Amino acid sequence: MHIARPGQLCLRPRHPVQLRLFHTLLYIPLQIHGGSSTHPPMLCWLHRSNRLISTNTRLLYRRYSSVEQVLEKPFYVTTPIFYPNAVPHIGHLYTIVTADIIARHARLTRPDRPVYFMTGTDEHGLKIQKAAKEKGLEPSVFCDQLSEHFRALAEKADTSHTRFLRTTEQAHHEAVQDVWRKLDAKGLIYKGSHQGWYSISDECFYTDSQIKRVDTPVGPSVVSIETGSTVEWMEEENYKFRLSAFRDALLERYQTDARVIFPPHQHSVVLDMLSSPLEDLSISRPRSRLHWGIPVPNDPDHTMYVWFDALTVYLTATGYPWGKNSAKDVMSAWPPNLQIIGKDIVRFHAIYFPAMLLALDFPLPQRLLAHSHWTVNRLKMSKSIGNVADPIQAIDIYGVDLVRYYLARVGGHFKNDVDWSIEQLEKFTFELQSLLGNFYLRINSAAIRKRLPQGAPASSSSILESCRDLPELRDIVSDLVRLSLDVDAHLSELRVADALDEIIKQLQAANQMLTVTEPWSKNTPSEKVEQICALSLELLRICGILLQPFTPSKATQLLDALGVPADKRGWTQAGFCGGPIGSVQPSVKLFQPRPPVPE
Repeated sequence: MHIARPGQLCLRPRHPVQLRLFHTLLYIPLQIHGGSSTHPPMLCWLHRSNRLISTNTRLLYRRYSSVEQVLEKPFYVTTPIFYPNAVPHIGHLYTIVTADIIARHARLTRPDRPVYFMTGTDEHGLKIQKAAKEKGLEPSVFCDQLSEHFRALAEKADTSHTRFLRTTEQAHHEAVQDVWRKLDAKGLIYKGSHQGWYSISDECFYTDSQIKRVDTPVGPSVVSIETGSTVEWMEEENYKFRLSAFRDALLERYQTDARVIFPPHQHSVVLDMLSSPLEDLSISRPRSRLHWGIPVPNDPDHTMYVWFDALTVYLTATGYPWGKNSAKDVMSAWPPNLQIIGKDIVRFHAIYFPAMLLALDFPLPQRLLAHSHWTVNRLKMSKSIGNVADPIQAIDIYGVDLVRYYLARVGGHFKNDVDWSIEQLEKFTFELQSLLGNFYLRINSAAIRKRLPQGAPASSSSILESCRDLPELRDIVSDLVRLSLDVDAHLSELRVADALDEIIKQLQAANQMLTVTEPWSKNTPSEKVEQICALSLELLRICGILLQPFTPSKATQLLDALGVPADKRGWTQAGFCGGPIGSVQPSVKLFQPRPPVPE
């Protein structure tokens, strides 16, 4: 009998055809109701994307099925580990905030399911070795200093990561060497001569078809077509991984299920990469050239290739080698539900890493989000150009929630590169302050409160239900009824900007409703004022819950001001009339005036 590994929910098929299908299918036992108690449960294949199940059935199954609750593993989301050869820029913040939005949404929708969120720093390689030497520091000291910048960024960004992992940790060394030994034992690693175009910046080799010759101000140069980084010709003896053996399996995976990679055009990019045969992958460097890294087991003359080392970090974070030092629930988190990366490292995460996992006979990550980049003045951020946007400074000036809001609102489509702009940041700062902060103060103003029958707003379900009878309020009620479902659907499909847009449209409609109904006017009946106030507070309560993944501290401040109990802020309470409102604090200012922006 095949023993299930961490993350596997059942016996794994052993036939070659079934084995390939397993990576796009979940094998789930379902009990046929009405059958004999001694009859074994029917086993059926349930497509991971659930396209074969109607929307309503899928929703009921996901939310209420005890079968799924028993079988579902912990939710596991990862960012790439950041290369600390320089201080963080706004792109790093964008990646980790995106992952945090997904992690917070997962906790809110399924509070009974553990959520693991990993980030960290990639601290080995030639680039680190050279940067440390230029600073006159030992690589370990250099990494200690810069890694703290990334840890501080994650904390300043108010992210809910559960593991900040450094590749210099001993636990990671053990994990990488274990992976190497397993692949070597399978005959998938061999020693040979390697030559190609090497990029120190990208820490990888490129083939002739992946480079181009360009003219620069200092003369002719050779660069990577994919990243634009300078490359140089190198020939050396090193170890190789038989990557070529896994092309067909990878191609079949991506042709079978386009949802695996998001957005869709990145899925096409990966299919194009796999349209030609893959070359075996160099996975070590001579120690004479690279000493700052993990030694190859049983060969002290070679150091592991930095990407082989770095990609294993996603296993390390789950306690791999499993069963040694890890808690059972952390072990069972594998595979990742979602890996979030920049589009420049798609090859490593869509081809190299899955090939390693296939070779190890481990389940593959379920989805990969390859986001676009942030530019400044329409140019890629560069220290030499001097256009690197400082995320710490932006947070210090505007506040973490407004920066998070801007990153999600503008960058949450993931399709095209987005330009970092102070003007745009100011624009969206004003949008949230106006639609949310000012609306809260308007509906709780003394002019409106004194028009209420009892002098205070009410939010009983009977009053809220009566709002359906008023033409000016009917559409808002209808939208609120489905708002949490719409936001959930968008976030479940990684449409972060669209999810936030649903909330903003609701706030826009609410502000317009106040303007039209004029609850402060003596001409508006007090009973109608009570309905308007009740609906407005209910709208704020729902939006406050749904904004928690995006702007966690402002959402908490809003829900506190509404008197919403801490245990009534989950997604299940985000329905219309779905939760209580307590003693409302009318004069709370969600946004404070900020100091002038420095030149």
